[in-house]
Amino acid sequence: MLSRIAESLFWIGRYIERADGTARILDVHLQLLLEDPWIEEDAACRSLLSVMGSDAPDDTALTRADVLTMLAVDRHNPASIAFSLGAARENARRAREIVSTELWECLNTTRARMPRKVSSEKVSDFFAWVRERSALAVGIIESATSRDEVWQFFTLGRSIERADMTARLLATRTLTEASGPSWTTILRSVGAYEAYLRTYRGVPSARNAAEFLLLDRLFPRSVLFAISRAENCLREVEPGTARTSSSDTGVRILGQMRSELEYRPIAEILDDLPKHMDAVQAATSAASEAIRQRYFPTSAAPTWVGERS
Repeated sequence: MLSRIAESLFWIGRYIERADGTARILDVHLQLLLEDPWIEEDAACRSLLSVMGSDAPDDTALTRADVLTMLAVDRHNPASIAFSLGAARENARRAREIVSTELWECLNTTRARMPRKVSSEKVSDFFAWVRERSALAVGIIESATSRDEVWQFFTLGRSIERADMTARLLATRTLTEASGPSWTTILRSVGAYEAYLRTYRGVPSARNAAEFLLLDRLFPRSVLFAISRAENCLREVEPGTARTSSSDTGVRILGQMRSELEYRPIAEILDDLPKHMDAVQAATSAASEAIRQRYFPTSAAPTWVGERS
């Protein structure tokens, strides 16, 4: 496969997942700001922008509406939903000879229907629309793509981005201290609440909910599941010999992060959740850079403000 095609597929997967993850995080936290009058709105907004890798202006107090504009509909902010959906469509255009007609039409229509403003009473509807369009794009790939290199690079991008976005969501749990979103709210935001209840059979506790979203091997939105899938995709793209360790830097970075999560006690992770989630984000960024250098060396990779070098 041509390097430029593989790169476009990788970033289509990342951008679709980024739009979906950003919509889920914003849905939780903007609703929290609306419902809890005791939260310091400016401080909470600045913390959320920081977690999402977006710079906040210093000369004015931030409101819920400002965050919505910056992270949802601003087409020039690399951390926004509108930018991600536009970038996914642009990468699909570059790989048009590989991308199916159904996926192209889905991304093209989504980009064309992306609103430039969202009224306060329609915020939840907008986030639901973003999630539905992202699910449609992913469903087209999953249901009608051979499990070859096309699917591997798309899924590799999605998996790395999903691990990063779930880590960001968990990091936002501590943004407003005691007033932060409940674990039930966080589980619902990623569609994990029912799966959690079937697994733990009880009201979400901090330990169990964090353990589920971090370490569950069967739930597809857990950090461990996403990192493991990304690692498997890299092994499938370029299988190594069975008798030696992998020479792929990306595989090693992801494998080290997976081992760090698997063998560190959950209580230790919860003691400093933001620090450990920063480590996950740093690992996904480093793995993405290693993948770029190995498979896409001839072109500049798209970057997201907030990623670590």
